[in-house]
Amino acid sequence: MRLLRGPRPPAAVRESFVRGERALAVAPTRGGSHVVATSLALHVPTAEGGFTRVPWENVDQASWKDGWLHVQETGGGPEHHVRLTEPGSVPEAVRERVTATIAVNHQAKLPGGGSVRIAGRRSPADGAVRWSFVFDAGLDPADPGLRAQAEQILEDLRRQTGL
Repeated sequence: MRLLRGPRPPAAVRESFVRGERALAVAPTRGGSHVVATSLALHVPTAEGGFTRVPWENVDQASWKDGWLHVQETGGGPEHHVRLTEPGSVPEAVRERVTATIAVNHQAKLPGGGSVRIAGRRSPADGAVRWSFVFDAGLDPADPGLRAQAEQILEDLRRQTGL
């Protein structure tokens, strides 16, 4: 993806950039703030007037519909819903960056019933693969038995993929 053309990110976001991070796309929000897609993370405004930095490998799902950007973080983390007034290239930057992090996406049946989606996402910052589990609705992700089953599937998956 090419470097940003158009509005500069707000100073509050630029000050939070880590070394080597660069802006790719900026879009104004209905609330007068901005969403900034960078090479390493998505910066979304908070209700308090600040910004939350979501590294790309922590984005489980993102979608763009009717002027709204919807982002779900991995591991049952927070959801972010932001109305963009002029989206520019933010939606395509988000799609491209999230897709680029996916190293493995595997759906597996659990021995006791139900299934788990195991995702391995590669950090653009350090190249490390971070794994997450998404269990079927109705299954308790905190159940030690289910976690052990998912961990065994992950171990087999890592062996198969070399990750």
